[in-house]
Amino acid sequence: MKKIYIEHQPDAKQLNEMKVQEWPAWTKEVSEFPWEYDAEETCYVLEGQVTVTPEGGEPVEIGPGDLATFPKGMRCTWKVSAPVRKHYTFS
Repeated sequence: MKKIYIEHQPDAKQLNEMKVQEWPAWTKEVSEFPWEYDAEETCYVLEGQVTVTPEGGEPVEIGPGDLATFPKGMRCTWKVSAPVRKHYTFS
C-alpha cells in the first residue's frame, strides 16, 4: 500500500534549498472530498488542519509546519477541519 511521508517542522535551510516559497499556493475551506494523485506531490502546510485517509489505510493528521509527500496513484479522502493554505509541487 502507498504511504504518505510526513516530515514535521523541517528546518528553514531545507525549505530554502527546496525553494518552497517559490511553489504555487493552494487554499481550501473546511470541506471533505475524495482525491487521487496522478503525480507525486510534495506540499508544505502554512496553516490549517487536514486529515488525509488513504484508501484502505489509516488516517494521517497534517497541520502547520508539516512537509508531506503523497505518492503517485494514491487515492484518498481529504477532510479539511480548519481552512488550509499550503505550497505544493509535483514531481
